[in-house]
This record gives sequence, C-alpha cells and structure tokens, in this order.
Amino acid sequence: MARKRAVVAAAFVGTVALGTGVGVWASSDGDDGTSGGGARQSSSGRFSGTGDDPATAGTPSANPSPSRSYPLSRTPRTIPAVRSHTPARGPGWQPRGGERVVVSDAALADEGRLIAGELGLTYAGEKSDTRPGDVRLALGGGGGDRESYTMTVRDGRVDISGPGEAGVFYGTRTLKQEIRGAGSAPEGVVRDEPAKPVRGFMLDIARKPYSEAWIEDRIRELGDLKFNELGLHFSDDQAFRIESSTHPEIVSPVHLTKAQVKRIVDLANSRHITVVPEIDSPGHLGAVLAAHPDLKLRNVGGVATRGAIDISKPGSAKIVDDLLNEYAGLFTGSQWHLGGDEYQALTVKSPEASYPQLAAAARQKYGSGGTVADLATGWLNDRAATVRAHDRTMRAWNDGFLRGTSVQPAKDLRAAYWTGKEIGARQPAEYLSAGRKLVNYNDEFLYYVLGQPQTFVYPTGQRIYEQWSPRVVRGTTAVPARYDGQILGGTFAVWGDFPDAQTQEQVAAGVRMPLRATVQKLWDPGRPALSWADFKALANRLG
Repeated sequence: MARKRAVVAAAFVGTVALGTGVGVWASSDGDDGTSGGGARQSSSGRFSGTGDDPATAGTPSANPSPSRSYPLSRTPRTIPAVRSHTPARGPGWQPRGGERVVVSDAALADEGRLIAGELGLTYAGEKSDTRPGDVRLALGGGGGDRESYTMTVRDGRVDISGPGEAGVFYGTRTLKQEIRGAGSAPEGVVRDEPAKPVRGFMLDIARKPYSEAWIEDRIRELGDLKFNELGLHFSDDQAFRIESSTHPEIVSPVHLTKAQVKRIVDLANSRHITVVPEIDSPGHLGAVLAAHPDLKLRNVGGVATRGAIDISKPGSAKIVDDLLNEYAGLFTGSQWHLGGDEYQALTVKSPEASYPQLAAAARQKYGSGGTVADLATGWLNDRAATVRAHDRTMRAWNDGFLRGTSVQPAKDLRAAYWTGKEIGARQPAEYLSAGRKLVNYNDEFLYYVLGQPQTFVYPTGQRIYEQWSPRVVRGTTAVPARYDGQILGGTFAVWGDFPDAQTQEQVAAGVRMPLRATVQKLWDPGRPALSWADFKALANRLG
C-alpha cells in the first residue's frame, strides 16, 4: 500500500478527569440485558456490530438525572460495520470548540490534518501532553495487519492507534462516520480490521472519459468507506486516455494529462488507496493500433482482427513495453493489471490455420508442437517480466490464463476472475487448486456495464448485500471454504460499453449503494447485522 512506512511508535495512553460541568445520564443499572450492550460474533467467525436500530446507535438514554451513572454504550454504526466494540459507561466524545488533534509520530500528519479539518478541530501536530477533548493518533499496538486499528473513547478523549498508517486512517474514518451519523462517538473500545486485503473499485475511462474532479470525488468517497484500490482501465479499442511521451500519436483527443493523473494518484495515496493501472494486451489495443496499422493482426485472408495486435512481430512487443515502462513512473503503487483477455485470434475454430504467421512464430519459439495459445501465454509472461522489473505485483483476467498450453502463465500472476462465459471456461477452483491467488470481479454481481448489453443488468446494493460474498467468485455459488485465504478480496467494476447510456452523475448515483454493500462484505463477509432497509437508512444518514 502506498505511503506505508515502517514506523512504529508506542501508543500514548493517558487519562483526564471529567469536569463537573459535563452532562450525565442515568439508568437503574446501566445494562438492560439487550444486545445493544456489547460486541457480537458474526457468522464469519469474526466480530461485527450488533443489530440495534441504527437510529439509536451511539446515543445515550433519554432520561436525565443528577446521578453520575451512564448506560452501557452501544456499538457505533458505520459502513463498513466495525468488527468489535467493547462497551463502557461514560459520556462518549463529541467535537466542541477548541479541541485538538495531536499525533505521536510525524508520519501521521496527513491523517491528523484531514480529520481535524473534517471535524472542525485544531491540528496541533506532535504533542506529548494531554488535554480534555483531544483526539490522539498513534502508531503502535499489536497485530500484524497494517490496516487494523484500535479506537478508545474514554475520559472525554479519543485515542486511535494501529501498527500502520492505513489502520490509523481507517480509525479516523470510523470517528468521522460516528460524528456524522450520531453526533458523538460512544464510550468504549473499537477493535477493527478488514477480512480481505483487496477492496477495489475499477473504472473504465477508455470507453467513457471521466473528469479529474469526478474521479477525485470517487477517491474521497472510497477512502471514507475504507476501500484501498482504484483501478483505471485507460486503453481499449475506443480510446487511449492518458498523455504519453513515448507514443503521443496514440493518445485520444479527450484524455487526462500526466499532471492530472499525478494529482489523482497523490490524492489516492493520501487516502491509502493504490491506483491500479491497466493497459490491456494483446487484445483491446484498437486505439494504439489505429496509429500503427502495420501492427494489426490480420488473418490468412488479410482481414484485420478487431483490437488484436500481431504478437509475432517484434514491433508489437516494443510498443507495449514502451508504454508499460513509461507509466510505471506515473503509477507508483505496488499493483498492476496486465489485461490478457479476449485475444480474438484464440476465438476461431483453428487459430493455426487462420493466423499462419502466429503459428510459425509459435513453432520457432517453442518447437514443432508450439501453438498460438502458447505464443499468447508467452506474450503475457513477457509483459509480466517488463512490469516485474518495476517491482509490481501483477494480475490478469482469468480468460487470459489459457488451458492446455505447454507454456504456463507466470506463477506470480494473480487471477482477476470476472467471467465463466469464455471459451473453455474454467471454474474458479481450477485456479485456486493450483495455488493461484485470486481477486473476485464476479460479473454476476460486481459489473456495472453502461447500457446493459448482452445479459448484463445494473447490479443493486441489496443483491450484493444479501447474496454475495468474496467466495462467490462465479455465478451465485461459493467456492469451498478451504480456498478462502487465496481469495484476496474483490473489485466492483464500471464498464463503458455504451458510454452515453448514463452521465457521470448518473454513474455516481448508480454505484453509490453497490459500493457500500461491496465494502461491507469485503470488510466482514459474514451475514450483516443490519437488514437491508436499516443498512440503506444508515447509508443515507452518513451521506
């Protein structure tokens, strides 16, 4: 994850006596025996929130009394739901005038300034003293998950700590949502971490351009929801959407400049979101090939094959590698998407007969038994080697992993599993049983395809919330639980097949609830505590 630093500092813990002017709430014994009083074990075997009415979460009893007792606090209501909350008796915390945000390490300055601005507090920097009302951010604490955090609300203060900056950031997102939704953060301790390390949103900007401002708005939304990846598919048959210095001739008139992309990447980094670029090849290269017709793949009759580059020509590898090397300097995150899907040479009855130049190149490279599928797999491996030199972790679409080839895809390639409809379709278990790691892009639930072509329909948040989990990789059936550790997470994807079917604003509105449902199931795959109606009401209250 971008911006992660190997910095660990001890979490500062302090107490401040409450002043006599603080309002208090009474109850007979502070515990009515309902589920609102404590943490609940979810069906996934991890902790999640309770099932209380979201409208009452985090609020004290409505019966004031001169006594200084408090009811047991209730689990905060956030999206995604916190995994564990240990209740306590106390007034909780809410922003008033003059409170500070302080940090125990300079590495948390960005997180501190952000939450201070959002809650109207003063960012005071690195401080070791304590004051009533403080929000303190600190690096440290147990656990190896750098996205985990602990948030303690006690003695009129908030302490958020975690082993990594990302976890502390997520703690500030929880605090922000608590204040926005309930006006205060309830007394007690939140211990929280994601079930899945990949929580993504992918955007096809090749077929439908999106403005820099729109993309930045989505980054802010994703950050508040604890997503950690933004995929940008910026090259396809229709357009190439980012400025290029190595091959300016391929860039479409409507595009993002490198300065704009840098601002996007910097904003994503500040929200602990990795931008995952995708230059798809050897298919989906129509925009590149429009400027280089000599590299178009042609069949035995001389007819060009849509979007496909001729992988038998040295110039084809050179232009794609030029681009991969160029953009590795722009997209500085650890992840890369190589594409690899829908190479049309492999969809005909006999690739060797239809494309004799590919067959000849395969035999020359792999011997007399070499096939076009071998050549395509070798192409993917060669592009992986180019990106690997930049120390990136790579993924490719599952239909780019070809069956029955003598050449095997590189072992470090992760499968981006999106469909079971390709020629020679394979079940997810075939990839998983071979030990390969997988990211879930299930087109049955997670594909928002503009214009709803073929059998696609716009996904709903309710269907994702009630029927999908990270183990539901293909169709509606979950893979066996033994593969859960190899499923790294999931990505909700927006594709621009019919770009004018919706405006940018309509896309933003259309994906709003699906994104919230997706991240809830990636943070905790178990059965959610809230009904869909309550979850939707919570989302509307949180904004």
